[in-house]
Amino acid sequence: MPIYEYRCGCGHTFELLVRPSSQTGACLACGGSEIERLLSLHSVRSDQTRSRAARDIRARNRATRTDQADAEARRIKAHSRDHDE
Repeated sequence: MPIYEYRCGCGHTFELLVRPSSQTGACLACGGSEIERLLSLHSVRSDQTRSRAARDIRARNRATRTDQADAEARRIKAHSRDHDE
């Protein structure tokens, strides 16, 4: 059973385990059924795909760090608000 990468119209990229008897799934973020199967980067090797994969990973890491920083700022603000009273 292969695992395929998909991209939804909402921009979310995800992987799905596809069984031969099953239909294509839905987007994990929005539930949309109009998804496009992508060519997996691990199956294609070139300088361009390695560069693209590295760029995508850096972008995801930046987004994660930003989300974590925002969550930490909200936690500190809530803590300060609770203990300043």
